[in-house]
Amino acid sequence: MSKREAVGEMHGCIVCGKLYQLYVVYDATGKCVDFQVPNGNARPVKHAHRPLVACKTHSDDQIKAALFKAYGPQEEED
Repeated sequence: MSKREAVGEMHGCIVCGKLYQLYVVYDATGKCVDFQVPNGNARPVKHAHRPLVACKTHSDDQIKAALFKAYGPQEEED
């Protein structure tokens, strides 16, 4: 079993930039394995390479547009 480390990090909403505390679990190579958003006003956003968060008030279309603007086209997960 590989060594994992959990850390608290601040991340901004992908749409508006409002800050939220995240708890992120990294594996021994430094890759994000999982994360949690303890604030009830935010929700996690799936992204292949990093933990992202968005306010619950933003629509899915707003989040997709912000992801496209920041990271380009995203591949759909199976």
